Amino acid sequence: MNDRQIRNILSVALLLAFACGPGGPSGDLPPPEAPEGMAYIPGGTFVMGGKSNQADPDELPRHEVAVAPFFMDVTEVTNRQFAAFVEATGYVTVAERAIDWEEMKKQLPPDIPRPPDSLLQPGALVFHPTPNPVPLDDVSQWWHWTNGADWRHPEGPGSSIEGKMDQPAVQVAWEDAVAYAEWAGKRLPTEAEWEWAAMGGQDDPIYPWGNEPASQGKPRANFWQGLFPYENTEEDGFYGPAPVRSFPPNGYGLYDMAGNVWEWCADWYHAEYYRQAAAGKANPGGPDDSFDPMEPFTPKRSIRGGSFLCNDAYCSGYRVARRMKSSPDSGLSHTGFRCVKDIR
Repeated sequence: MNDRQIRNILSVALLLAFACGPGGPSGDLPPPEAPEGMAYIPGGTFVMGGKSNQADPDELPRHEVAVAPFFMDVTEVTNRQFAAFVEATGYVTVAERAIDWEEMKKQLPPDIPRPPDSLLQPGALVFHPTPNPVPLDDVSQWWHWTNGADWRHPEGPGSSIEGKMDQPAVQVAWEDAVAYAEWAGKRLPTEAEWEWAAMGGQDDPIYPWGNEPASQGKPRANFWQGLFPYENTEEDGFYGPAPVRSFPPNGYGLYDMAGNVWEWCADWYHAEYYRQAAAGKANPGGPDDSFDPMEPFTPKRSIRGGSFLCNDAYCSGYRVARRMKSSPDSGLSHTGFRCVKDIR
């Protein structure tokens, strides 16, 4: 029996205990007190996957899963919190290290020539708006590798996080997020936990706030208004990342479960996973390996929640079921994370 199977068995037992025993719906004890900066997320069963005409194939078929109770960070990890981690540990993020070509070429098609040394220097991917409309099937139009971009300099040399300590930490690779979580005594959420938490206790909503489209009503999240990727009207008040808690929380008291920055999950990303996963699986931890048909040589981890770059014409990432992916060694100026903690 492997670790994932053991965890699934324990999750079922814990879910049943909370659902049927003291402290559950039929018990008398209140839920456990959440650690500072976290919220209690009750366990439950829900139907995971796309629930609107915007659903992508990797969000289907919908399937029922059970999730045990857990604690989740109320906000995305901020620059202030990440700086405390770095100061305490001396940690150096992936974006601050030179690229190991021997490792990198494992993610590329065979016979790709070695790039010049100038492109193997520390750096990360930075968003740059285009001057005019461009085809939306070519992300290289707006994503540019930038030497010197990292969590302290999210847009490259000359940029900084001064005055932005309450914004989410970005340019953080999956490996960096895991290191922070371990230091904090936490872990990254599974995709199932993330989606369940994003729903905020509602009955099968499309968005963390309900079913009203993101483009209607007052702004509920930080995303791209206007014509992506060249014109942002900033109707929500922000062009890039916003300070956490700038928009109302969902039903569980979680902020920015839609928009602001994408959030790393623990799971490998596999485009066919929902077709492989058995319905009713308890607390699924994701597939055993990764597959993205768009980049079959590059293993990827799942990210959730959308970002300040999301727009209905492009990705509608603020839907609770929307799946996205990125290579775990990538830093991006629109990707951060939040942590969860098991209930012992």
